[in-house]
Amino acid sequence: MHRIFSRSSVLCAAAILVLASPNLADAQTMERLTNKAKELVAPVTSKTDGRLEKVATFDHQVTGVTVSKDGRIFVNFPRWSEDVPVSVAEVMKDGSIRPYPNDEWNAWRNAKMSEISAKDHFVTVQSVFADGRGSLWVVDPAAPNSEKTVKDGPKLVQIDLKTNSVKRIYPFGSDVAGPASYLNDVRIAPDEAFAYFTDSGMPGGLVVLDLNSGKAWRALSDDPSTQFEKDVVIQVDGKPLRRPDGRQPLFNADSIALSKDGKTLYWKALTGKTMYRIATETLQKASQDPSAAKPEKYADTEPTDGLWIDDQNRIYLSTIQNDGVKILGSDGKVTPLLQDSRLRLPDTFTQGPDGTMYVTASHIQDSPWFHQGWADDSFTLFKFTPPK
Repeated sequence: MHRIFSRSSVLCAAAILVLASPNLADAQTMERLTNKAKELVAPVTSKTDGRLEKVATFDHQVTGVTVSKDGRIFVNFPRWSEDVPVSVAEVMKDGSIRPYPNDEWNAWRNAKMSEISAKDHFVTVQSVFADGRGSLWVVDPAAPNSEKTVKDGPKLVQIDLKTNSVKRIYPFGSDVAGPASYLNDVRIAPDEAFAYFTDSGMPGGLVVLDLNSGKAWRALSDDPSTQFEKDVVIQVDGKPLRRPDGRQPLFNADSIALSKDGKTLYWKALTGKTMYRIATETLQKASQDPSAAKPEKYADTEPTDGLWIDDQNRIYLSTIQNDGVKILGSDGKVTPLLQDSRLRLPDTFTQGPDGTMYVTASHIQDSPWFHQGWADDSFTLFKFTPPK
């Protein structure tokens, strides 16, 4: 109720200001103030789905979520529009969070970037992934506000869930994670031999990491399959999503999913409708033979953020323009699953050991990237039961 009252007050304040100041009481000023007030207020919609249950709410923007084999929930908070106090956290049973694996790994701050090492601290964590075999993997593109990467910051961090300690750090050099790169999400091969990433920065591409040797390489970098689609416009709340200067968001390879046998990788650009796939064997060979990586168009969908493949080989899509979740079947047919106004730009999926699906609402369209301040900051983790 507090948030609803405060946002309504913005509109009231604008009207009072106009009425109280004769010098401002002209049509143009009234229109300007009204429009400015509206920019600060999230669209009010009432479409909710009872199947979508709230798990926890947070004080800061959340993107990634993952659940371990024993049911522990982990989330991450990217350092985008604010200098967040915690980058990676475990969600406790009462909904509270604790920095993970400890306070020190979460100690990096924008103001202290020259004092704290980026090599062994979280800088801008974008995603987390529990592999079901005892490890939590943390993707750190190390690019505050999605801008230039911090020197020595891009990395993949492996954490032992039994000891709650960092097991290994995989740093990425500038040949893999350049100044304008933004490593987005990761999937780990079932045999833990390779890790596969999307890079939504410039240029977009895929990244492959040999988890044994630590060697990494780019694949399909600047390839049409990993770039935003020029004819696609992201729609939210029934209109094109635009920054204050009129630019639309142009995000490259973002969504990623790996088949259960680890043989096929799926991905798509956020600003795009086409989903692609490729045999992981060819990605592994791309370090020596880049031409071996030949993407295949798999399906026509819509702008999405997260992907997830369940045990029935159905691909879940977090759909942007309708605050929803859809399912892509093996027959290529996309079926709506749920739509809920609370699911403001659904971001990441994960599935718990009991089959429950979890999804975050990142509220990107409500962020200071597109408004003067947060238009809606009800950052929430949800869960739902997938269809049989």
